Amino acid sequence: MDFRLTEEQTMLADSLRRYFAKSYTMPLRRAAMSERRGFSAAHWQAFAEMGVLALNVPEAHGGLATGAGNPLDTMVVMKEIGRALAVEPYLMTAVVCANAIALSGNAAQQASLLPGIADGSLIVALAALEHGGRYDLNHVATTAEKSGDGYRLSGRKAVVVHGAQADKLIVSARVNGAVADASGIALFVVDRGASGVRVLDAGTVDGLRAAEITLDAVTSEALLAGGDRGSTVLQHTVDLAGAALCAEAFGIVEALTETTNEYLKTRKQFGVPIGKFQALQHRVADMLVCVEQVRAMSSFAAVKALQDDAAARRKAIAASRTAIADASRFVSKNAVQLHGGMGVTDELIVSHYVKRLTMLNQTYGDYEHHLAQYVELMSA
Repeated sequence: MDFRLTEEQTMLADSLRRYFAKSYTMPLRRAAMSERRGFSAAHWQAFAEMGVLALNVPEAHGGLATGAGNPLDTMVVMKEIGRALAVEPYLMTAVVCANAIALSGNAAQQASLLPGIADGSLIVALAALEHGGRYDLNHVATTAEKSGDGYRLSGRKAVVVHGAQADKLIVSARVNGAVADASGIALFVVDRGASGVRVLDAGTVDGLRAAEITLDAVTSEALLAGGDRGSTVLQHTVDLAGAALCAEAFGIVEALTETTNEYLKTRKQFGVPIGKFQALQHRVADMLVCVEQVRAMSSFAAVKALQDDAAARRKAIAASRTAIADASRFVSKNAVQLHGGMGVTDELIVSHYVKRLTMLNQTYGDYEHHLAQYVELMSA
């Protein structure tokens, strides 16, 4: 596989790297986290001006995507977001929800929502997970009952990343069938401030925000995907999100290894840099091997995310996320240990990288979840 970026992708990566180096230092990141919405509106607008919010929006709606998702260009952006530890809702709005809307096939909803995502005026969050279901997208107890021209939604959604900051929510709800059935799941667009929507917001360990959302007979006339397609759209959306998460992990493990290597060159013991000690050199060499593994698997995931074959796509994403979770743990553990006691302090960026990697490897499935899915698909 050719890991080289195109000229346009290289220019995009360089532009983002320069922007983050200048405008996203640790003090500025802390300032963004302390803002009312938990992220910087100025950074969000800058993302829009650079065009990165439009990468997964189809061209017909003011975006840059020509097909189902844009995982290769998204990979470039997510890697730089990982290195910078950006807290803006890029993954949730510009990747997850933009793809969910584009894949739904609902022309009216696409025309209503996608231009706002592309220009940064609209923030959307996916409310799909529920208590008791872990990572099972088909575990949907939230109900949608027909009411006039619309539906009434009732239920509770868990760990909705940026749910309290979103203008609109994409909610999975069951129109028929049992709780764990793959059929009968529909997707609805709900105003976050609508009557009957209760939001409990909280900070997560990695500096982002997540919410518990309760729906009490919430009226919605915006059906995004019907009960015959909701589950399919959800899984395809999460596959594309999985490829993006792989790229973000690549950016973090690369930066974490670079930071650790630099520390070993400057920290002295017995009058010499500790990087001179052979045992520590071997540790860094093993970390570099992991970086290359993550590089390969993130590229593999981005390429395979383009496949129309749902089983092949799911298997590739599961394999990538399993391998990357394992490599990420190794790099995180050694980065902390090689920094000594300072490795877990808030002052060093190392601890923040480790926290984000930990949360990233729990998003839409952990190591055991993806390994089980891979085994199941290999046995099919």
